[in-house]
Amino acid sequence: MKTLADKIAVVTGGAQGLGAALSERLAHEGCSLSIFDLKADAVRQTAEHVSQQTGQQVIPVPGDITQEADVERLFDETVQTLGRVDIVVANAAILIAEPIDIADAAKWQAVINVNLFGQFLTFKHASRVMKPQKSGSIIQINSKSGKKGSAANSAYAASKFGGIGLVQSVALEMASYGIRVNAICPGNLLESPLWTDPDKGLFVQYLNAGKVPGATTLDDVRRHYVNQVPLGRGCTYEDIGNIVTFLASDQASYMTGQALNVTGGQEMR
Repeated sequence: MKTLADKIAVVTGGAQGLGAALSERLAHEGCSLSIFDLKADAVRQTAEHVSQQTGQQVIPVPGDITQEADVERLFDETVQTLGRVDIVVANAAILIAEPIDIADAAKWQAVINVNLFGQFLTFKHASRVMKPQKSGSIIQINSKSGKKGSAANSAYAASKFGGIGLVQSVALEMASYGIRVNAICPGNLLESPLWTDPDKGLFVQYLNAGKVPGATTLDDVRRHYVNQVPLGRGCTYEDIGNIVTFLASDQASYMTGQALNVTGGQEMR
C-alpha cells in the first residue's frame, strides 16, 4: 500500500525544481494534489506531467504567494475540487545573494515578502481549512540557512530564521486541533537548476557576490560547497522527498514544531 494513499496535498512553488519533484513524489505515494506557482504555463505543464506519470488527479493553480486572495483561492479550489486538504508543502521561495553594504533594498524586501510573508499566508489558509477537519500536516521547506547565518545572503537567512519561528508558533496554536507543523532544512541542492542555471543560478550568484573567498571559477565555488559536507555530496530531491513523505505520514504523528536538518552532517543544531 502506498504511504500516503488517498491523501490530498497542496504544494506551493511546485512548477519546477524541488517543488515539482516533491509534487511527483507525493503523487507516487498516493496523493491527489494541487500545485501552486506564479508561472502559469509551467504549473499547468507540471500538473499534466505529474498526473500522466502517476495516474493521480493534479490541479494546477497559478497565483502569487504574496497575494492573500491568490493563496485563499488555492485552498478554496483544492477543497472544492478534491474535498479537503491533508498535507501542505510550503515550498515557494526565492534567493537573491548580495553583500549587505550594497544590497538593493527592494530586492531584500522581495525575498522577505516571498519567503516569510508568503509562508504566513500559506499557514493561515492551510490552518483555516484544516481546523474543521481536526487533522493535517503542514511542512515548511526551510534551509540550513534557517539555522546559521549566511554571508552575502542576509535576506534569505533572515527569512528562513523567521520561518522556523513561524513553524514553532503555529505548531503550538494548531496542536489541539490535531494539526502538525514542521520544517525541513535541506543542505545545498548542488545539482539542481537553483544552483546550476548559467544565468542566475547560485554558483553564478555566489561567484559574482564574492561569497567564496578566493574563488575565481564556478568549479571553485562548487568544490567549496562539496568540501563543507561531511558525507561528501550535495543534497538531492530524493533526500528531501523521503523526509516530506515521513512527516506527512502517520509515522510522524508525535512530531510537531520541529526543524529537521537534511544536510549530510553540515548542520547539526
